[in-house]
Amino acid sequence: MPPAVPSPILRRRRLGNELRRLREAAELTGDQVIERIGWASASKLSRLENGRSRPDPEDVGLLLDLYGAGAALRDELLVITEEAGDMRAWRRSYPVMTQQQLGWTELEAGCAQIREYNPVLVPGLLQTEGYARLRIISANAAATESAGPSTGHDPETEVKARLARQSLLDRADGPEYTAVLEEAALGRRACPPDVLRDQLAHLCELAILPNVTLHLLLRDTRIGEFYLPPTAFSLYRFADAQDPETLAIEGGFIDVMSTEATTVNRYKVAFEWLCSAALSASDTLTWLFTATGRLTETATSSTAAPGPTAAPAQRRRQTGRLTER
Repeated sequence: MPPAVPSPILRRRRLGNELRRLREAAELTGDQVIERIGWASASKLSRLENGRSRPDPEDVGLLLDLYGAGAALRDELLVITEEAGDMRAWRRSYPVMTQQQLGWTELEAGCAQIREYNPVLVPGLLQTEGYARLRIISANAAATESAGPSTGHDPETEVKARLARQSLLDRADGPEYTAVLEEAALGRRACPPDVLRDQLAHLCELAILPNVTLHLLLRDTRIGEFYLPPTAFSLYRFADAQDPETLAIEGGFIDVMSTEATTVNRYKVAFEWLCSAALSASDTLTWLFTATGRLTETATSSTAAPGPTAAPAQRRRQTGRLTER
């Protein structure tokens, strides 16, 4: 299982924010800090404060001495420094990981709450193996067509890495997860009927987890005063209240992340509007279960041998597990 602690990237952000706050409280400029400590490069402090480099405990200790940090705060920040530098141990918690999936994994680790909306896709944390494979292969094909850079991994490795991320939803201390799914994202345009059937069945299973809430937004549902979400987005709130809430906008070929409070709050309001317009969690589960049953019946009637009892028997085998659960 992935660790319950935040990723090293988040620890670096937290450390950088604290170091900047302490420097400003001490009324010191970056140049003054560099001069007093005797560092050769001014960029060293900038990288630390912006969370762009792995912090050295000795360097952090020098800064804390200069800023006159109290004993309790000093101990706390030195622990965070150790966590911020331990990328290798953190990565070992995932059996397979790729650079393409790593950015999302770093955001998801240590989350107390994740909220997601996507107008055309099932979010990555909810995808089945077959659905994920189609998404990755089609994205790679588009990159190849445009002569874009390769991810450096074959599709199967990317699929395994994406599935490895999903284990956080099954953790006892997993985050509270809420997603708004568009009806259009669950249509036959997305994937072949057999893949779609498995994806719908998987969503049924996830929807009954205590920490997972799914809402379905029907195709013709009006949102507020005809509000239209401009893009897919995800909102992350972390277990450590000192880690800033983060917005991630997934654009397919480029992703944007922000911790700017005004921007994050706007998307929080938009997500509330989406949840209010969408079906309730219980009605969503009913819709998903019915849609799964329809696809199962279609597949059964097209493959079962002729006979008056063949199709009903096959239907019971396909849907019985979900009914029991």
